[in-house]
Amino acid sequence: MSAGEIDQVSILIAKIEASDREACLDRWRAAFGRPPPKHLSLPFLKRVLIWEAQNKALGGVSAKTMRRLKQIAAGKAAPAAAKPGSFLVREWNGRTYQVEVTDGGYVMDGKTWRSLSAIARHITGAHWSGPRFFGVQ
Repeated sequence: MSAGEIDQVSILIAKIEASDREACLDRWRAAFGRPPPKHLSLPFLKRVLIWEAQNKALGGVSAKTMRRLKQIAAGKAAPAAAKPGSFLVREWNGRTYQVEVTDGGYVMDGKTWRSLSAIARHITGAHWSGPRFFGVQ
């Protein structure tokens, strides 16, 4: 994207931010081909319009990403499995915990654990779903 194109997007964003409700409703109809749902706040209308303008300028979201987002929104998406070599990070009571996923389990603070639930129990002192605690479920 060239500097001129970035400037054009910046100008459009500024225009949207300065728009009143009626102008945002008109812009919404032009962008989406229909009126917005009733009772949306003006700040929310502006955020969506700015997002749409940026998408158009930057090429939008890929079809694969849109399918995945729709699956997640419908509650039909399976959780992504943590793959060996990845790290899971969780802050708990002011401390940040980092867990490395390995072929043989999970490593935290130099110790190998068989399950994320065991690590979550160690950290919290209570029974937790480890995948849920670390946000992979």
